[in-house]
Amino acid sequence: MTWMQGADQVLDISGELCPMTFVRTRLALDRLAAGQTLLVRLKGEEPLKNVPRTATEQGHEILRQEPAADGTVLLLIRKGPAGRSSKA
Repeated sequence: MTWMQGADQVLDISGELCPMTFVRTRLALDRLAAGQTLLVRLKGEEPLKNVPRTATEQGHEILRQEPAADGTVLLLIRKGPAGRSSKA
């Protein structure tokens, strides 16, 4: 899948449980500059619901969400404008 190769950073949280799934995602997003992308590999119903929702609430954009052959889901997130990701 060529769209995955363009990600600025990759994060595999497929072995993590909520709430750590978004904590790790947020820390990774905080290290990126506005406009950069994070490819997240996650697994499970709760992370699949919570990570995209929370990222969007914090001003980030979900560019793509796609199931992978191994049962995980790949989520491509673009970091929003500077300062928006620091909301509690």
